[in-house]
Amino acid sequence: MFFNFMDELRNAGLKVSLKEHLMLLDALDADVIEQSPEEFYFLARATLVKDEAKLDRFDQVFNKIFKGIFSNYAEENVEIPSDWLKSVAEKYLSEEEMEKIKAIGDWDELMDTLKKRLEEQEKRHQGGNKWIGTGGTSPYGNDGYNPEGVRIGGKSKHGKAVKVWEKREFENLDNDREIGTRNIKIAMRRLRRFAREGSAEELDINGTIEGTAKQGWLDIQMRPERRNTIKLLLLLDVGGSMDPFIKLCEELFSAATSEFKNMEFFYFHNCPYEGLWKDNKRRFAERTPTWDILHKYPHDYKIVFVGDAAMSPYEITHPGGSVEHFNEESGHVWMQRFVNTYTSCVWLNPVPQKQWGYSQSTKVMREIMNERMYPLTLDGLDDAMRELSRKN
Repeated sequence: MFFNFMDELRNAGLKVSLKEHLMLLDALDADVIEQSPEEFYFLARATLVKDEAKLDRFDQVFNKIFKGIFSNYAEENVEIPSDWLKSVAEKYLSEEEMEKIKAIGDWDELMDTLKKRLEEQEKRHQGGNKWIGTGGTSPYGNDGYNPEGVRIGGKSKHGKAVKVWEKREFENLDNDREIGTRNIKIAMRRLRRFAREGSAEELDINGTIEGTAKQGWLDIQMRPERRNTIKLLLLLDVGGSMDPFIKLCEELFSAATSEFKNMEFFYFHNCPYEGLWKDNKRRFAERTPTWDILHKYPHDYKIVFVGDAAMSPYEITHPGGSVEHFNEESGHVWMQRFVNTYTSCVWLNPVPQKQWGYSQSTKVMREIMNERMYPLTLDGLDDAMRELSRKN
């Protein structure tokens, strides 16, 4: 049972073993879920997917295998389970909101009308205000408008549907797609390292049980909280050719701030020189000497440069090459100091990797970084975190 489903999941890159297959069958035999499409979807996903980055692939395979069950309702005489629709609505709508669904009557009337039209409709319909189809003002279908409708297929335009059938929430989780803050957090967790530090702040359950057994009375034991011991220095290129990547860099910055308690950041433009800054509005008035940064933060810090490395090669190789001021020492000299001081050092580049070869400055920066430049994708970020996790 489900052999084709398992084969398609494996072909999509999910590591699904016989153990997970049997576990899913056992769960179904034990009736651990209600017999509804939504319940089966979540049970299968929880059982078969081990990596959050593969959720979108699972959704695609699931839709492909069970397409005849979960879609095409306007073309097939099948029944949409009203308990599925109603249970989902109750999760997301308050009682007051449920009472407001009166565009064509109460909830049951909305569902009953939908089922009747599915039974009556014999062909594709476009426009109008009654049948299920595209465009128009019917409460059912897609690409139209109704203040309180049911979208079947298509994509949201007005955000007015009270229910969306076959909606998938994880389209941005695949490795080659644009990454968001949540995705970055997942990739960055590979770098985290924990140790117990400081004063006793949390309950030691095992110690309490052992102490209570020995003493004969309740013996509460406390222990230091586990803290993330990784120290991160984030250096961000801003302005100019980095402007198209502002949103992506903001997401990276937000994720790093929440994942690492011991994190510092500074900005630079194109290439680090003798001064870095924390406030872009006061970038010329308040700068921190780069020498101070190199001496303040110990060599066990992990260094992450973020930039497109797109500039004139002279900005890296020659004194006075900066576009903003006359730098007495070349960017190459300052970059080499960072690389020599911090053994764990990577560069994240938001430009697609296939375009790096067209930029001479990118080639120069990759050489300085000893080829430790990675694309700012989930795969690239994951590889960068692996590099930083290595013991040097």
